[in-house]
Amino acid sequence: MAQMMDDIEKSMKRIHAGDIVKGKVIKVNEDEVLVNIGYMADGIISKEELSDDENIDPRDLLKPDDEIDVVILQVDDGEGNVILSKKQADQVVVWDELNDYLASGTPFEVTVKEVVKGGVVAPIKGIRAFIPASQLSVNYVEDLNAYVGKTLKVKLIELDKESRKVVLSRKEVEKEERELQKKEIWKTLKKGEKRKGVVTRLAKFGAFVDLGGVDGLIHLSDLSWKRVLDPKEVVAVGDVVEVYVVDFDEKKDRISLALKDIKEDPWNESVKKYKVNDIIKGKVVRTTNFGAFVELEPGVEGLVHISQITDKHIAKVTEVLSVGDEVKAKILEIKPEEKRISLSIREAEDGASEEVMQYTNNEEDGVTIGDILKDKLKGLKF
Repeated sequence: MAQMMDDIEKSMKRIHAGDIVKGKVIKVNEDEVLVNIGYMADGIISKEELSDDENIDPRDLLKPDDEIDVVILQVDDGEGNVILSKKQADQVVVWDELNDYLASGTPFEVTVKEVVKGGVVAPIKGIRAFIPASQLSVNYVEDLNAYVGKTLKVKLIELDKESRKVVLSRKEVEKEERELQKKEIWKTLKKGEKRKGVVTRLAKFGAFVDLGGVDGLIHLSDLSWKRVLDPKEVVAVGDVVEVYVVDFDEKKDRISLALKDIKEDPWNESVKKYKVNDIIKGKVVRTTNFGAFVELEPGVEGLVHISQITDKHIAKVTEVLSVGDEVKAKILEIKPEEKRISLSIREAEDGASEEVMQYTNNEEDGVTIGDILKDKLKGLKF
């Protein structure tokens, strides 16, 4: 019996307080974890020595047969139990792991715990790691609180064990992911196709849309068939949109997009709807030195040359017309292939005068000039 006990004792590893050993989880409950460390007695990890998170349930962190690193706190607590700490072991082992991540550039996952000045904190096995706001995304981050509780794939970009400085970047991972996506998009891009994207930025001349790794531009004129002066009239940053690929040039890294449906060009219908000599109503949407553009309907505009505005001589269009004015005009010419309609306000007015004379010569009983002009001159500018 004595020999047997001696053999058992020799087969057992010798442990000392402060040692880091590997163990296998035997049992887990809400208060503690029982671990086999290859010693004559099993080890116990209390909830407090499991994690820095006081509210964690051990059963959410470990399960039987998990292999873990632990620190020996006490070889014997007076009742024959070995007291262990997982969180202290993690803080020792984690520096080796972090060095490996830095050397290899391998991405890994962390969960953001809180917002601090200039960024967010994400603990790594008890080590406080910092993600600067500028490293959270390739895009500008307005609300840091939106990241709290989120699990992010990051890269280690700065490490100093002595000062316990750990700096992470989600931006670097995103940049690599976008490069892969970008290559795939260039391979599959086709003119005229429809794609989904997210509006990332607005400019005076249009809106930029992320197609999933590469940005395309919707020019103002391609946001809608109606005249658009500011992209905010149609889209906002963050909007998910369906766009048409108008053109692209991989060498110049340029993609032209359209939000308006290229098959629903209102000019196609205007050919059937409008005829030369028709008198139409419209709104002045733009004035230039040579004339005024009048919107007949969203997406269809005609030009009234300065010489066709009035019989009087005028030096400037704005002497007679202003943006927003409603006018009547006569269609002089339609060139659908050039998307051009020539209009005349002057001839629309002359036409009304001729009609007045016709009614007057006919001497229709009970009809006054006012009755005749009521509809004909409505909206005319003099």
